[in-house]
Amino acid sequence: QVQLVESGGGLVQPGGSLRLSCAASGFILDYYAIGWFRQAPGKEREGVSCISNHDGSTYYGDSVKGRFTISRDNAKNTVYLQMNSVTPEDTAVYYCAKAPWVLTPLLPNGYEDWGQGAQVPVYS
Repeated sequence: QVQLVESGGGLVQPGGSLRLSCAASGFILDYYAIGWFRQAPGKEREGVSCISNHDGSTYYGDSVKGRFTISRDNAKNTVYLQMNSVTPEDTAVYYCAKAPWVLTPLLPNGYEDWGQGAQVPVYS
């Protein structure tokens, strides 16, 4: 059974850091690209980051570039999203999803098997 489970969410203060994990099961992680997306209340789902399966290329949305880092540990079947210098604008539910290949890494189309999401509220 294919499953993606996000963890590590929780309240964080502005300027703080948080690391989200996306634990994969039921498939071979290194065969897939993994994307992180987020959705804030009343807003559309936004592409945050992606790490490819072929050469480990990484992609970031403009709003998180330089602050967030995506990485993968295929041995642990886990992808991480390190979030630094967070702001209230980062408040959202964060989702991970897999794709066999990605032509548009930061768009949700093409991704399959989404996780249920991890809430990240950022406020003092």
